[in-house]
Amino acid sequence: MTLADLLPGESGIIQEVDTEPLLQQRLLDLGLLPGTHIQARFRGRRGDPVAYMVRGTVLALRLSTAKDVIVHPLGRSL
Repeated sequence: MTLADLLPGESGIIQEVDTEPLLQQRLLDLGLLPGTHIQARFRGRRGDPVAYMVRGTVLALRLSTAKDVIVHPLGRSL
């Protein structure tokens, strides 16, 4: 499952960031590290971008980027 598959209120544990090296480093620098809890919070009016809560910070990612982050789903927590 990817981060893009999480619906608002659902959460998961990041397993892997699988993208090109420059973007991968940027996502890792933002705190999207394997083993980190992440929760989908809000979607834009047209479904893109999506806001995610990670390490106490809300980040907005395009769905095309979120599809590169593999997560283990934990379910709904809101």
